[in-house]
Amino acid sequence: MKTLRPLLLMACALTLAACDRLPIPDPNKAAAQKELDAKAIGGACRHAGRALEDCYNLNPKASKAAIFAGWREMNDYMTQNKIEVVLPTVPPPAATTRKVKGPSAAEHDTAADDTPPKETHGSAHDGRNPALTAG
Repeated sequence: MKTLRPLLLMACALTLAACDRLPIPDPNKAAAQKELDAKAIGGACRHAGRALEDCYNLNPKASKAAIFAGWREMNDYMTQNKIEVVLPTVPPPAATTRKVKGPSAAEHDTAADDTPPKETHGSAHDGRNPALTAG
């Protein structure tokens, strides 16, 4: 009986030492990963020249504070290293192919217009985000 107690204690200690190997979800790890993902989203938005509000609207499930932190870190990094904005080349999800039903549908298959919308508020610029340009 005296040898059974230390063996039992050692078995329990070894079992508890490997708890992190079990496939039990850890809420702290999940929260930390969501925070890192949101910071990455913010950094990517800044690198692509997106406004912070656009980034919030495109990623409603992500933490706004973490998006802002990532955006600000990338802004500081880009400013410090004089890195230019890389405009996205992938069209937004709304720009999909539309098909018109009818006898001449093949003639009317149209893709979304690739030209940017015309400015209606009177300010003309060369395609860069004026909030992100130095002068």
